[in-house]
Amino acid sequence: MSAEGSIVSALSDVARAAQVSKATASRALSGNGYVSEETRDRVVSAAAALGYVVSSNASSLVTGHTRNVGVVIPHINRWYFGEVLEGIESALIAGGYDLTLYRLSADSVERRRVFEYFLVRKRVDAVIAVGIELTHHEVHMLHSLDKPIVGIGGAIEGIATLSIDDVAAAALVTNHLISLGHSRIMHFGGDQDEEMDFRVHSARLAGFRAAMIAAGLDGGEAAFRATALSVQGGYAVGLSVLADPRSRPTAVFAGSDELAIGTIVAARQLGIQVPAQLSVVGIDGHDLADMFGLTTLAQHPKAQGTHAVGLVLNELIGPSTVQDRVWRPYPVRLEVRSSTTAPPA
Repeated sequence: MSAEGSIVSALSDVARAAQVSKATASRALSGNGYVSEETRDRVVSAAAALGYVVSSNASSLVTGHTRNVGVVIPHINRWYFGEVLEGIESALIAGGYDLTLYRLSADSVERRRVFEYFLVRKRVDAVIAVGIELTHHEVHMLHSLDKPIVGIGGAIEGIATLSIDDVAAAALVTNHLISLGHSRIMHFGGDQDEEMDFRVHSARLAGFRAAMIAAGLDGGEAAFRATALSVQGGYAVGLSVLADPRSRPTAVFAGSDELAIGTIVAARQLGIQVPAQLSVVGIDGHDLADMFGLTTLAQHPKAQGTHAVGLVLNELIGPSTVQDRVWRPYPVRLEVRSSTTAPPA
């Protein structure tokens, strides 16, 4: 007997034990279609007693759906991406969906293979792109196959996307330092020659400079240092910049919380008191921010992942309209802690 035939037979056994039709048993176990709670409980109990497990392969043959969502992501070992991925995974499991993860490198051949082979075949029902700026061709290809797409990280024409407004976020934290009375402020941020998709490094530098110029302060080249957005990057640039008291700023806006934490560690090693002699602020809402007393703009990446799953599941239930396929700025919150205060007299 074929695998498909044995599945039908097993479903018949469940239906017989629960005293319902095969169609009702199928609806009760798959969740597709209405079944009363009492009937559903009876069918589930019968399936458990018989050791019956719904075959995702057989279900996909009937429904055309795999109950599997593909996630494309550039990194899995960085805090932000790990948090987004955790939010996506939890929400998909709660919704009864599996997750297939594709980590995209800078290799264009590998990227083309993922999109043109894995994602276009009937292996996933939908796609969530995290920190990946999809091309018009990639979006069109997935749409032509009726696969819903949601993006996280920045605006992508033709699909629903969500992210924080990086320019506004950088301006907000810079203005927090300015409001405390700081005028000698520096931005430690990502290297402009090593941009991520959506040009996050440039956007945060632009927000910093816009706030400085609006306040009549110097936000030029001397006020910016490029480094890796990591604890190690913050530590290295902190030691380099803060060691000379003649040019030392009274406040630093770091392009990420990890960079900010590295800067605080460097300051402590140099004997600089935070915040009495140096205020430091970051962007992210990292788990370690509270431990270091770090003032930060929390962007809630785990919640962004959960929200993205809600958008993609809604689109699987009912196709989105053109009006739904827009960028949604994600809300942020300034969490003021002990790493910022007024500048020293």
